[in-house]
Formats: sequence, C-alpha cells, structure tokens
Amino acid sequence: MRRVFLSTLMLLSVAAAAVSPASAQDKLSVRLDFSPWGVQAAMHLAQNKGWFKEARLDVDVQDGRGSGNTIQLVNAGQVDVGQVQVGLVGSARAKGATIRSIATFQPRTDLCILVDKDSPMARVADLRGKTVVVFAASPWAPFIDTYLKSGGLTRDDLKIDVVDPAALWGTYIAKRADGLMSTVGSALPMAEQPRPSKCLLASDANITFPSYGLVAREDTIASKRDALRRLIQVQQRAWQHLRDNPDDGVKAMIAERPDARLNPAILLSQIKLTLDHFETPATKGKPIGWQAKEDWEAALKSMEAAGVVAAGWNAADYYTNALVE
Repeated sequence: MRRVFLSTLMLLSVAAAAVSPASAQDKLSVRLDFSPWGVQAAMHLAQNKGWFKEARLDVDVQDGRGSGNTIQLVNAGQVDVGQVQVGLVGSARAKGATIRSIATFQPRTDLCILVDKDSPMARVADLRGKTVVVFAASPWAPFIDTYLKSGGLTRDDLKIDVVDPAALWGTYIAKRADGLMSTVGSALPMAEQPRPSKCLLASDANITFPSYGLVAREDTIASKRDALRRLIQVQQRAWQHLRDNPDDGVKAMIAERPDARLNPAILLSQIKLTLDHFETPATKGKPIGWQAKEDWEAALKSMEAAGVVAAGWNAADYYTNALVE
C-alpha cells in the first residue's frame, strides 16, 4: 500500500510539473472599438493563427460599441485592454480615468470629413452653407469649432446635424448631408460604392489626434505587465505580416466573425488605409506601436485649444512606451 501511495504521489508530481507556470496561459480580455472592420485585422489574425497561444496568452477578443464605451469599460475594470482611438485618453483622464495608451499603431491623425468625390469642396471655407452630419460621442465633437475657425467659419455658417450613430451613414448615403465627420480608414471604403467620396482632413487645420492603439488602466499595466508586453509583441508581429499580406487579415476576420456578413473588398481597403497611418516623422524607424513625445504634445495642445484638457498637462501621464520593444 505504501509503495502504491508513493507511486501515485510521484505521478501527481510529474503531472503538476507538466503544468508549470512557464506553460500556463495568461488570460487577457481585449475590447475592440466597434463591430468588425479593418483596423482590427491584427487582433483577429493573431487569434486565427494561434499566435496568442504561442505567446502563452488566452485572449478574449470582444466586439465593441464605440471607442468611448470601450474606454469606460476599461476604466471600470471590466476588461483589461481596449483597442480604441487613443486620442480619447485625453478627455477620459480629464474626467478622472486612470488609463494610458500602451501602444499606438496609428499615430498619424486620420479624422476627416467625407464629401462627394467630384465635389469642388477642398478646404474648410468650402463648407459654408453646407450640412455636415456627426454623432454626439464622435472624437470629432470637441474639435468642430477649432476646425471651422481655421477656415474663418463658425457653426452659424453651416448646419452641424448631430444624429444617433445608427443614423449616421443613412443620413449621408441618402444625401441628406453634404459631409460626414468620420475617419479616413473606416469611412472612405464604406462610401466607395453607395456614394464615392474624398476627405477633408482635420490635420489640414493643424489638429493632431492620435488614432488607433491599445489602452489599459494604470493598475492593470502594473499587475499584468508581462502579459501586456506579450500582447503588444503579437500585435507587432501581426501588423508586420499584414504590411505584406493584407489579404490574410481579410480571411482571418471573416473566419473569426463568420456571421458578421463582412465585405472582403471593404475590409481590404480599410486595412491598407489603416497601414497608411502607421508612421509620423517622429516615429519613423521606431517599433510598431512606439509613441513619440512630440506627437503626444502636439495632440494635447490641440486638445487644450479645444477645451478637452486643461493647461498644465504632462504628456507622460497619457502614454507609456514601457511595454513596446
């Protein structure tokens, strides 16, 4: 009996050793910004290829209901990481949130106003007398007055139609508005068939607003540092792969969200436009996701001018490169 007991104990010890901390998977929840679109390709590609598992990560990738909503869930501790427009960290921290950007894959500003491709409109002043549609929680919202002012306009010079997000595209496609405030990567491909469009860029009005990346709470950054670093490394791998193989992102997204009725052509165009915004002069030659102090300072100056953040800010409070290698 003693020999059987010792043999059993040895087997249990061997089994326990096989499930060592080195082979255990760290769990992370990642909430995306919206239902599937091209900017999320790297997350779905990594999941589909098993790259998260290779990095000892068990990642729950969740669809979202807007960057603002995702940020609220991250700050409330209901999810670990949000993939959002990281420029929204400014307004979130102004309201008491304790989140930071841990990697910005699209540091280049991509806020734009869609107008008809054959329209003579080419600058801010050309919006005089027009109707532009936007939704209330849009990242555009705090910058509207700053944008108009750069062209010598005020809200009295045009109609800003604030609608529910669900009505945004329908309003524009039905031509009940002359312009739609959105982002280059998401909007241009979607408009290509129903209403071919071009973009008036917010950056042309000297507005800086970093686009998509990953955010997390400061306590999560501290407690899950190693897992978050591996998450970012996998995303770097995925985005690097997509630079040469964007079609793989399309296939992965359709495989991961088979019921979403995704349009492959739109996804491919969105992925390519996303990659076009991966670099600023200050991030050139740096790892994917690395954030430049100069870019954040320019963004915070834009936010201060728009009344989003108060004077006296410190750029280092809004981002960290500690997890980017």
